[in-house]
Amino acid sequence: MVEGVKKESAKERILRVAADLFYREGIRAVGIDRIIMESGVAKASFYRNFATKDELIVAYLEYRHSLSIANVEHAKRKHPDSPIDQLNALVEGLAERMGKYENRGCPFLNTAVEFPDTDHPGYKKAVACREELWNIIEAIAQQAGARDPVELVAHIRMLSSGAIMISYMNRTSQSESFLGAARLLIERQFA
Repeated sequence: MVEGVKKESAKERILRVAADLFYREGIRAVGIDRIIMESGVAKASFYRNFATKDELIVAYLEYRHSLSIANVEHAKRKHPDSPIDQLNALVEGLAERMGKYENRGCPFLNTAVEFPDTDHPGYKKAVACREELWNIIEAIAQQAGARDPVELVAHIRMLSSGAIMISYMNRTSQSESFLGAARLLIERQFA
């Protein structure tokens, strides 16, 4: 083992494998036995870490949410004194991710579609994660001085959700169209 490099725990390995499979193939399509096999953990170890698949789904969504929050934090660190630049960096980053071949859409929207029962833990977590993220972005728009931060973020949210899904369904990037439209929305708020 390389000094200073922490060995991945069974829980981390399970979550990494599950996150990859859930995103690429869909949550319902991937069974626990496959996750156990591909992560190389014993069944008992799996259930010691995640008592149910629903617990794993929630952990997956929390992991994906942490990546989204990391993108926001990166934009804030990159432009600490300029919320408008933070907002622009966020839409630019989203456009960049949208344009990547492996993009399969929004993991939170995908989960909500797979679990339409609003009482399902996956549905609840997916909605909560998206709400928290967009509330943070709305706060940035407000700090930037947008005329109507609620409207701006609602429009960017709708635009990004549609562009992400069109990119995935058509297997063609909508990143340039999204970025151009998002920039127009932002400019309109500050004109």
